Amino acid sequence: MRYLILVASLLVSPIVAAEAQVSVGISLPGISIGINQPAYPQMVVVPGSPVYYDPRVQANYFFYDGMYWVFHQDEWYASSWYNGPWHFVDRGYVPPYVLRVPVRYYRAPPAYFHGWHGNEAPRWDEHWGHDWQEQHRGWNEPNQRSAPPPAPLPHYQRDYSGERYPRELPQQHAVRDQNYRYEPKEDVVRQHWQQQREQEQHGQGHAKDKGEHDNGQHKGQEHD
Repeated sequence: MRYLILVASLLVSPIVAAEAQVSVGISLPGISIGINQPAYPQMVVVPGSPVYYDPRVQANYFFYDGMYWVFHQDEWYASSWYNGPWHFVDRGYVPPYVLRVPVRYYRAPPAYFHGWHGNEAPRWDEHWGHDWQEQHRGWNEPNQRSAPPPAPLPHYQRDYSGERYPRELPQQHAVRDQNYRYEPKEDVVRQHWQQQREQEQHGQGHAKDKGEHDNGQHKGQEHD
């Protein structure tokens, strides 16, 4: 329920022109919870990881398995486009490779990171408590097989900024489908991607139903 409420209410604020900076810009009623990335990021791979980060920005901003991931105010958000719209991700469903990114690659680390070793993953088990730890045993243990290769970056998004940036999900997905053939490999990432698709379809269906309803009312009025 919390996921649905947050996803339904997330909004992207207008893009603010800036150079090598991000600013707060994803809003819920009365608060801001995310980032505003004014231009396509310059992502580089975290050494030994399939996750990218942007060393220029002061934000906890990553790219993994075809999606962007943001950590802000102790919560995670994801999007298939570099400036959202962002979708709340329950901490129980953040990909392990994202959780394993070492502390030093968090460009805006929260205060409780202080004293944690820069070359190690954040101590999520300590911070999020016993219940999370019990459900995620071994989250920080190296996999027996090697890490997957980093997903290709969606460089086509370079052409979309400012007024050209697509803010509606149907437009974003249409542009992505034309230019980016990669599909998420990890189960949990595929689920997030599918949820975005379902949200788009639900929105289109709602708009269609509303349009048919309005047309019906209009015709009825004309008939009367």
